[in-house]
Amino acid sequence: MPIKTELHCHNSFSNFHLGYKEPPYDCDISIREQLEQSYELGLDVIFVTNHNTLDGYEQLLEYKNDHAKFKNIDVFPAEEITTDTGAHVLAYGIHDTIAEGISLEEVLDEVTKQGGVSSAPHPFSLIDALRESAKKCDMVEVFNSNNVDLVSNARAAQFALDNNMIQVAGSDSHVISTLGRCVNVIDSENNLDDILYAMKHGGIKISQTGYTSNNEILDHLRYQINTSREYIAEYVSEYYPHSKWFSTLLLKIFDSNQYSPLWPMCFKIILYFLKRISQKINFQNMDPSLMKERNLATMFKMAL
Repeated sequence: MPIKTELHCHNSFSNFHLGYKEPPYDCDISIREQLEQSYELGLDVIFVTNHNTLDGYEQLLEYKNDHAKFKNIDVFPAEEITTDTGAHVLAYGIHDTIAEGISLEEVLDEVTKQGGVSSAPHPFSLIDALRESAKKCDMVEVFNSNNVDLVSNARAAQFALDNNMIQVAGSDSHVISTLGRCVNVIDSENNLDDILYAMKHGGIKISQTGYTSNNEILDHLRYQINTSREYIAEYVSEYYPHSKWFSTLLLKIFDSNQYSPLWPMCFKIILYFLKRISQKINFQNMDPSLMKERNLATMFKMAL
């Protein structure tokens, strides 16, 4: 019987684990919400993939075991690890947290030691991607719901075909409505060892994909802005000291009406530029390392 599986989702225990240059708050999804959504969608398995921690797995498992309603949902451990280059790696079925900031090779060695399975999430996104190094992983995420530029998913799908890799999809859920947006089915007995074996040997296929909507992305951004104001102020002061006045003005406008039609319009403009940058990086050989500078002037030039 195929097992309906969510391979890439976060909950509130991901907060304060994102790492350097990232906001402290990542997600406000509660344990209860995560299980309720999984139950409503008829998911069989959830891998909790919080950033640089296994926190959130034991708590979810404990809550599930205390509520008979969720007895048919199996919860397994996983982690989204940030390497020394800032790229992300997913590790499934591990039992000890893998430290952030180490090389990809060290991460993969540790996954192997723990009997886990590795995957390259959003491998051709603009900042936190493994890119060609994704071929070193067991699987590759060819569809990520948050890759709304579309181009990076297309590049990932072509890469997987060119390298004959096992393909999966990830919801990369940071708001509750996107949990289960992408579903993979695994041809396996419903226990961790058999599931990991099937994943590593191609007994998994994508059964459902869908993009995060603009409103869902804006909901997540509102959450991060409202919870990470001190971080935003420090970030702007460090990297854009001459634009501090503009950032302060934007926050005042944001506070006056967080649901103003101005914000969806701004997001559409930003998305237009991001699509242009993604096209140039993923299909026209523009240097992707320029994005890691996080310099607005550089990004604007790249988009022209």
